[in-house]
Amino acid sequence: MQLVDNETFLSQVSTLFESSSKSGSIWLTHKRLLHEGGDAHMSSGDDANKEYPCLIRLTDGKEAKFSTVVQPSDLEKFHTTYGTILKSSMGTLRKRDKKREKQRAEDAARKKRRLQEDITVEGPKRGAGRRKRQRKAKAAAKLEEAKKRAQEREEAKARAKAS
Repeated sequence: MQLVDNETFLSQVSTLFESSSKSGSIWLTHKRLLHEGGDAHMSSGDDANKEYPCLIRLTDGKEAKFSTVVQPSDLEKFHTTYGTILKSSMGTLRKRDKKREKQRAEDAARKKRRLQEDITVEGPKRGAGRRKRQRKAKAAAKLEEAKKRAQEREEAKARAKAS
């Protein structure tokens, strides 16, 4: 991670947004910088009003990794410029397809409901209605297999969560 000054960092933000406008991702992280060096000590009452610098990091997940430290006195000016760059770069973001997400959720709920239903195999074994009975028997066997797979998935999730 390369520590650069604020102006260089802002220029790197805009160049990375331009380079990843067609495809790619950019990660921006902000955190309060606490490191002062030396031993850690218990906080006192005057620490509540203390202003800390802000550490901002930028990466594309590959080779470009930059960070900058913004002092509290420069924070307002930095955020103004930073916000302008972010707003101008947000046009390349992909809009969420809520209709497709809703359809997928409904399909998943419908599939779950179908797994809960039981298929009753009825009708004559021979004669008229035999094919209908065979189809129902095949569907019942398929449903049982799907229930078994769903149960195994749930158990695997539970084991992974417990680990």
